[in-house]
Amino acid sequence: MAERAPRILLADDEQSIQTLLSFPLRKDGYEVTTASDGREALARFNEGKFDLVVLDVMMPRMDGLEVCRRIRARNTVPIIMLTAKAEEIDKVLGLELGADDYITKPFSLREFRSRVRAALRRAGMQTQAEPDSEDQPLAVHELEIDPAKRAVRVRDGGVDLTFVEFEILNALARNPGRVFTRDMLLTRIWGDSAYRDPRTIDVHIRHLREKLEKDAKDPEYLFTVRGVGYRFRDEAAR
Repeated sequence: MAERAPRILLADDEQSIQTLLSFPLRKDGYEVTTASDGREALARFNEGKFDLVVLDVMMPRMDGLEVCRRIRARNTVPIIMLTAKAEEIDKVLGLELGADDYITKPFSLREFRSRVRAALRRAGMQTQAEPDSEDQPLAVHELEIDPAKRAVRVRDGGVDLTFVEFEILNALARNPGRVFTRDMLLTRIWGDSAYRDPRTIDVHIRHLREKLEKDAKDPEYLFTVRGVGYRFRDEAAR
């Protein structure tokens, strides 16, 4: 029996943008559901299972940032934000609220389709990949990571991470002491670092520290290497 086509929720209040983006997605074999405002987007999301959500930031009735916040509060589905604003605040806010990626308008259809494929590929990694060493549970100090279940516990309590947060943590934890530049992490998580602001990684690292560390300003697990990037706690060096 053939696997079902990936389902994408596309929310944008401009009909021309909906048509422009949904046509190539359907041509690529995806099932696309559209919404014209934030409240409709939430209603459509509640009606079924989606593999990816694409949200315009500026929408009537409820903006994309609020929709992102509400979806992320109960679901880890990948979310791509579309923003027409050049201000960095929109990008940062989207990431703060749990978005996995963002694209600034205007953008090419080629870039958009590439971002969609990358997001869906990341979301399907855990079911498509053969078991290997990176699928084995890992315990460091009071932190436990189980890639097969995509579960994280710290100090005996469960921690809810977004898809990207989990991937960054797992990548760093599997290489204790190794310094990863922001571009290295972008490439590892998204497949490349093109079109992406390296500061995206800073936002995700800050979220991870807030969720994992007793004191985010005095971390036990995720360390900044100034001018370079980040590294994970190295037990052997202690």
